[in-house]
Amino acid sequence: GLKLLLHGLCSNTTVKSLDLKGNNLRTMGAEALGKLLRQNKSIRSLILEWNSLGVWEEGFSFFCQGLGANNVLQRLDLRNNQINHQGAGELALALKQNASLQELDLRWNNVGLLGGRALLNCLHSNKTLKRLELAGNNVPSDILKAVEQAMDHNQDRQTILSETQNRTSILSKEILSLKDEKTKQFLDLMDTIDKQREEITRSGRMSAARVSQLQEALEEQHSIMNSLKAKLQMTEAALALSEQKVHNLGELLNATKQEQTSMAERHFTELQQQKQEGADREGKILRDLSAASEKNLLLRNQVDELEKKCKVQQDQLFQVKQDLTNTTAELKLRAVQAEERLETEKRRFKQSLEDVETLRLKEVDHMTQHMEASERSMQDRIQRLEAIRIALEEELSKVKAAAVTERGRAEEELIKVRNQARLEEQQRLEHLEEKLRLMAESRDEAQNCCLKQKQMVAEAQAKASQLSLHVDGLRRRLEELQQELNSKEEEKVTEVNKVKVELQEQIGHLQAERTAQEGLREKIAALERQLKALSSNHREALLDKEGEISMLLEKLRMKEAEISRMREEEAQRASFLQSAIMAYVQGSPLGTHSCRK
Repeated sequence: GLKLLLHGLCSNTTVKSLDLKGNNLRTMGAEALGKLLRQNKSIRSLILEWNSLGVWEEGFSFFCQGLGANNVLQRLDLRNNQINHQGAGELALALKQNASLQELDLRWNNVGLLGGRALLNCLHSNKTLKRLELAGNNVPSDILKAVEQAMDHNQDRQTILSETQNRTSILSKEILSLKDEKTKQFLDLMDTIDKQREEITRSGRMSAARVSQLQEALEEQHSIMNSLKAKLQMTEAALALSEQKVHNLGELLNATKQEQTSMAERHFTELQQQKQEGADREGKILRDLSAASEKNLLLRNQVDELEKKCKVQQDQLFQVKQDLTNTTAELKLRAVQAEERLETEKRRFKQSLEDVETLRLKEVDHMTQHMEASERSMQDRIQRLEAIRIALEEELSKVKAAAVTERGRAEEELIKVRNQARLEEQQRLEHLEEKLRLMAESRDEAQNCCLKQKQMVAEAQAKASQLSLHVDGLRRRLEELQQELNSKEEEKVTEVNKVKVELQEQIGHLQAERTAQEGLREKIAALERQLKALSSNHREALLDKEGEISMLLEKLRMKEAEISRMREEEAQRASFLQSAIMAYVQGSPLGTHSCRK
């Protein structure tokens, strides 16, 4: 069933959390979990507590391979799975490949010193794991401290990465906003330039139209001047002709002075009149010429003003172009400055990362040197403590005998609890059989009489309430048994603590002597191993008790289901009886009489 479930979840994209606590998974289940981790891309939390995955090495190695190939899972719970140092090494290899896991819980396993070292070595390459729990695994305190320091480094590194990402995002947003603003300003400038160009073209058109009009007026004035010049030439020719006539007449007058004096006077008066008329005409012509020259000057002034306006507009265009070039240069400078800021921040971030890595490497070197020195000192102490081992073996034998006696007592208590549970189950079955017989009798009686059936239904309801009360009592007993188990565990923990306190007192007495101190440390290690063995045996016993409790709970559920079925059947029977009674009453003469009324 688990294999089918995990096969279905391989293609699922909505499930994000999976809890398989206490399901007794084996090699097939571990392989299915490894396949699930390789194919699924949505599960982020996986709880596998109390499954003994470390016992099946091949299945656990396949599971670790799937974990190494996964890039989505963030939280993994492997508490109480009997993982030894080999399983811890495979987990370390998987953690070197994984780049998404943030929390790993390995409490209450058998990782040991070698497993702790393997996990500590994998943390040099894994930089995403934030939390690693190793309590209850016989891992030395210095390795635990090193693991905590590595976790702190990973958290600091991720905080720095998040800060740098936020800064880069903020800077990119600012750069984009600056680019948008500059593009808007550039577009506005282009719009203004286009508007100015349109205005310039319009003014050029207007000025061209005005110039054309002025040119037409000048051409008209030139034509007038040409006509006036032609008139002057005609008048000059007439004057020349008149002078010739006057000369001829003078000669004639000189010849005929005496005869034509009167005619000379008349001609003289006529000539004077003609001269006055010519002078008047010449004054008019000069006036017209002066007016035309003034008009020409005005037109020239207008043309000069238009040329000045055109020059001013050209200067404005040149200034606008210079402003555009300046703004583009400023935009380029700001973009270059922003890029330089980004590069400087990237360099700072790289330097900070390099500093953090150098500090971490220095700490690791210091820890390795410290570990080598401690190993050398421990080897010396082991050589010294070989003489004290014989004295401690006797004390260990005594402790073993006490542990065996405690184990026998615990087994006897478990046997008593099992016998009590069996007797209670037999009593319940007998009680239920009696109730079934009573229910059968009540069914026969209900068929004979409706009143008796109602009474039997009431009795059945009362019995059902008694059964529910009995079930509640059983649940309370189960809770009491669990409380007793917890109290026993607490007593054992207190005994272990007492033993540890005694050992610590002995260590305090032996601190004066170095050799005795080393012997006590070996004694403590041996006692801790025994305690671990006892705790493992106690865990197995607890697992057996939990299995029995689960079986009892399943039986209770079955019985509750049977009781609910009995209630439904009784309700159906009562409804059938009511319908039959109603049909009988309606079919009787009393029923027909009531219907007629």
